[in-house]
Order: sequence, then structure tokens, then C-alpha cells
Amino acid sequence: MKTFGGKVLFLNRSDINTDEIIPARYLTEVTKDALGPHMLEDLKLDGFDAQAPAVKSAGVIVTRENFGCGSSREHAPWALEVNGITTVIAQSYARIFRQNMFNCGMLAIELPGADIDELFARCAGAPVDCRVDLDRGTVHFERDGATLLSKSFSLGGFDAALVAAGGWVEYADSRF
Repeated sequence: MKTFGGKVLFLNRSDINTDEIIPARYLTEVTKDALGPHMLEDLKLDGFDAQAPAVKSAGVIVTRENFGCGSSREHAPWALEVNGITTVIAQSYARIFRQNMFNCGMLAIELPGADIDELFARCAGAPVDCRVDLDRGTVHFERDGATLLSKSFSLGGFDAALVAAGGWVEYADSRF
């Protein structure tokens, strides 16, 4: 199973689309690793630099609603994964993107808008770490070892099984 959690990258915008996650011009690459350097390079967000150390060291993204809208490409979760981002926390997702995350054995955690607002208000702007407890269905946001905020989440049974297995291929291999 993948490790979930890590340093948090806050992307304070709704409707971040798959072309901003990984631009279409790189979809001809033949390996996931080749996508890595191009993750978020076309993201339209004031002051955002895709090459910043905070982006390169992130393991978790916290963002607003409708994350992963646009096309149904699997390349978007792959680009996140090869950069060490295995968890995205948002108010909502584009349906296919969300399922692609689970199919890759990654977490797409949905929290209510008020919880997302609270995360941005209390945690954004300084280095924050996120610890995910899959068994309890909780995420904990910490700074300098002190818990800033904890939130509960739930996954459907099949999605939880995909994550636990490491993704769709691993899930299928273990059952068929």
C-alpha cells in the first residue's frame, strides 16, 4: 500500500482542470516518470510557481471544488503520483478524475466546503504536514508537531478496497 500524507500544497482555486494538472502536449510520453517535470506547469493561480520547493516536496494537495475537471485522462493522477502526491483533499471532484485516483491506489478525500474553508483559514500560508489514518478515516493537519485541525472522511467500500490494494491492477490481480 502507498503512503498517504506528507507536506501540504494548498491550491486555493476551484475548477482546476486536467490540462492544468498535466498539459495535453505531454500526453505522448510513454512513461509516467516523463510526466513528472510537467505537473501543474500550466496552472493558472496568482503567484504559483510549479518549480517551487513547496510544490516539489508536497505529498498532499488541498484545494477547492471540482478538482480534475476537463478530460478523463489517467495522466493527471499519474503526474501527481510520480511527484509523490498520493492524496488530494477537495470539496468535490470531477467524477472520472476521482475514480482514476482510486484506480491508481491514490486517495481522493472529499470534505464539506466549510471544512475546506477552515483548512485554508487555519493552515495555509505556512508549512503544514498532513497525516492520514485510513483505518479511522481521519486526516490530521500539523505544524511543528502540534495538531492544528483534524477532520473525518469516508470512502465507499470498493474505493477503499482499491486504495488498500494499491490500485485497480493490484486489486484485480489479487482476486482474479
